[in-house]
Amino acid sequence: MDLGLWATWYDMDEENKTAYLEWAHRIYLPYLRVMPGVSWVAHYANEGGGPRMDDLIKNVVGRTDADIGHGSQFVILVGAVSPHTFFNPYIPDVVWPDGFQKMIDMQLGRRSAILVEAHRVTGPDGGNVHVGGPPGPYIQMGSFCMSNVEKDFEIGKWYAQHRLPYMAQMPGCIATRKYVGVAGWAKHAILYEFTSAEARLKRFEVDHETHDLDAETWHTNVIPFTRHTPGSPVIGPRLWPPIG
Repeated sequence: MDLGLWATWYDMDEENKTAYLEWAHRIYLPYLRVMPGVSWVAHYANEGGGPRMDDLIKNVVGRTDADIGHGSQFVILVGAVSPHTFFNPYIPDVVWPDGFQKMIDMQLGRRSAILVEAHRVTGPDGGNVHVGGPPGPYIQMGSFCMSNVEKDFEIGKWYAQHRLPYMAQMPGCIATRKYVGVAGWAKHAILYEFTSAEARLKRFEVDHETHDLDAETWHTNVIPFTRHTPGSPVIGPRLWPPIG
């Protein structure tokens, strides 16, 4: 079981990136993996989507408040049996081993959220990953709030009736997980898992977004009322654990 998720988005200075990533993949992430209650840990780089996604993002309203970290180059995802895993012990109260805090402080614009999985669908390529293990080799993860309570109901209906049923039958989709926020600014998050960047680009961004999407609902009742966190969605490959 891995219904809980702790997500941390951040940026990294070029001068620190090589040393930080080497440390994170060799020491930090394996350390998180063996913490009590943790099911898996995964680290992704944000390389952005295709031209159509770039155009879409231009029309998405982003949250820009100074009290929300603006990091988006990387995201660390930690899955657990329950979101309460991250409250006992409470993550900010964890006493890290010597040297950890210095490296963690290299994360710029850090923003965290704790979420709980509301629903999951498995795609045709769901057999390509270990059940209960980390998400697939390539993801798209959006995090956002709706502008009013009525649209919270609307987004729930849209995912249930349109997006999730499509993902359950889309070639190249491993799984799609819909989350709701327990702590942190974003009330909603959606995690799409793909077999590859190519599968996401062709089957999701081009085929689905261009041709199969319920365009009227999307453009009338969804897009104008979403408020995304900075850099959302994160689109990119898994850095750790290594693929294969």
